[in-house]
Amino acid sequence: MSLKIRLARGGAKKRPYYRIVVAEATAPRDGRFIEKLGTYNPLLPRDHAERITLLEDRVKHWLSVGAQPTDRVLRFLDARGLATRPARSNPKKAEPGKKAQERAEEKAKKAEAASGEAA
Repeated sequence: MSLKIRLARGGAKKRPYYRIVVAEATAPRDGRFIEKLGTYNPLLPRDHAERITLLEDRVKHWLSVGAQPTDRVLRFLDARGLATRPARSNPKKAEPGKKAQERAEEKAKKAEAASGEAA
């Protein structure tokens, strides 16, 4: 039985509200869970005190018995200093796609040829 610390969605349509819960990995997202550890309200401003609430002692307990937080929950835990989130770096993400690079090369060749003829 692998355990996850993850978000369970609640709230009305277009008004999300999440519970931070411990659940089995095979349980449905909004279905059965073992324990509620806190809440997350994305509609509140980032600096609002009640945007993320956590029961820190229970989170520590579940992490100690092997529960794995999802990426979003790991961000919350890292901000509170309860867990460390490894830094990611993807320098290729900012590069244009293959076709765009080919078009840029063709455009550069045409501009070079045009400047060569003008000179």
